[in-house]
Amino acid sequence: MKKDIHPKDYRLVVFKDMSNEYTFVSKSAVKTRESIIWEDGLEYPLVKLEISHTSHPFYTGKMKLVDTAGRVDKFKNRYKKHLDKMNEK
Repeated sequence: MKKDIHPKDYRLVVFKDMSNEYTFVSKSAVKTRESIIWEDGLEYPLVKLEISHTSHPFYTGKMKLVDTAGRVDKFKNRYKKHLDKMNEK
């Protein structure tokens, strides 16, 4: 096995699902600029997630459109000219 390829700076980090505000603490070496005060009153680095096990359709059994970045609107705007030409014909 190769030596010194794994990070050594593991620490407690808060992960927050932005689609339903679910948060949990886990050990990670991920770099982050944000932090949050956790329930125990201590400050931890914060990682924002678009989807987690509490909002993913596989785990919840519910199909739900998650459009946190406005992807549907971006798609519609990008192809609006093309669709308008198709409708004119």
